[in-house]
Amino acid sequence: MKILKDLLELQKENVISQETATSIIKYYESQKGNTTNRLILVFGILGAILIGLGLILILAHNWDELPRLLKTSLAFIPLIISQGLCLYGLLKKQDNAVWVESSSTLLFFTIGASIALVAQIYNIPGNTASFLFTWMILSLPVIYLLRSSITAILFVSGITYYACHTGYWNYPSEGKIEYWALFAMVLPHYYLLYKNKPKSNFMTILNWLIPISVIITLGTIGRSSEYILAIAYFSLFGLLYLIGDSEFFSSQSARINGYKSLGATGMISLLLIYSFDEFWEHLRRRDLIFSEIVATPEFVASIIISILALVLFIIQIKKESVKNIKPLSPLFLIFIMVFILGLFSNLSVVIINLIVFSLGILTIKEGAKLDNLRILNHGLLLITILVVCRFFDTDLSFILRGALFVFVGIGFFATNYWMLKKRKSNG
Repeated sequence: MKILKDLLELQKENVISQETATSIIKYYESQKGNTTNRLILVFGILGAILIGLGLILILAHNWDELPRLLKTSLAFIPLIISQGLCLYGLLKKQDNAVWVESSSTLLFFTIGASIALVAQIYNIPGNTASFLFTWMILSLPVIYLLRSSITAILFVSGITYYACHTGYWNYPSEGKIEYWALFAMVLPHYYLLYKNKPKSNFMTILNWLIPISVIITLGTIGRSSEYILAIAYFSLFGLLYLIGDSEFFSSQSARINGYKSLGATGMISLLLIYSFDEFWEHLRRRDLIFSEIVATPEFVASIIISILALVLFIIQIKKESVKNIKPLSPLFLIFIMVFILGLFSNLSVVIINLIVFSLGILTIKEGAKLDNLRILNHGLLLITILVVCRFFDTDLSFILRGALFVFVGIGFFATNYWMLKKRKSNG
């Protein structure tokens, strides 16, 4: 190891003491062990998945030729074996993450395979939605009995697919409430993981998967007042951003902080979508009856999510001064007011465009202040996208449109050149 040679040289020259060198060596050895353990865990989980899929393919190839009694036995044997492995892990290998996660992964898939096989053998009526719901319900105890994070990840993926199947692909249908109930059941495990292993890889995955699942599923509640979902989604992205900007997540890297990345990206994307006048014209043409709107699930969801975001925003204001509040934090409140204005006036689209342009300028200013080219170019990119949107949405001549692109391009070169020159002069 090259670090050992360097440490010996530094110790020989009396740059560091022997105790310091020993501490550094121990640290690198522990990091090497952690990397090895992660690789073993990943390969263990992949092995369990491949074994489960391989068994299913072997059985499927010869399935029609087998007698019913043998089929029934084969349907339960993998389940019994995986349960035995999980029980052994629970009793003897509780501290062995590789064993626990691998066996729980195998059990998760064998539960689904057993349900499908038994239903097929005995011609039990049902559909994909009932199959997925039963599978997820039976898999839920595995998360808590074995404290299995990989099962939690598979569970969240499964209930998201279930919500899409019942809410999008078979519209209109039932089953949306079940998703939220199942989603709430996995949150205690997520909280325990946050308390005990906040920087684990499983925590990182769930930090992205959980908000993505909610984003995907929120649209399933849409009925007759889908336009109200604009508020629900904007407030949801605002809520996610505020969660990501909380004390715990704000100290984490962007790779771990899925909430802030998804929240910021979502809000900016919606602003760009609503910077076109088409949405607002369609909104003003609708016959709105307030007494009917308040009873819709879209309105209820919008109110609940907006209140949650408002509570977090108030908490943020109490902890920080108003000067330190980021521009994206109160954006969901501004959008609600703009949305209400948009019901009666076409000024809403002008305000949305001004908001996007202001965000771009503020981002450029922040990048220049922090001497960060990445942030500065994000601001320039946002303004460029806004210009492109207006390219397809205005009656300006091609000369003026071309001039706008040239102006923005010059801005890119000028600001980056100025930043690099500033760095050289300071260096």
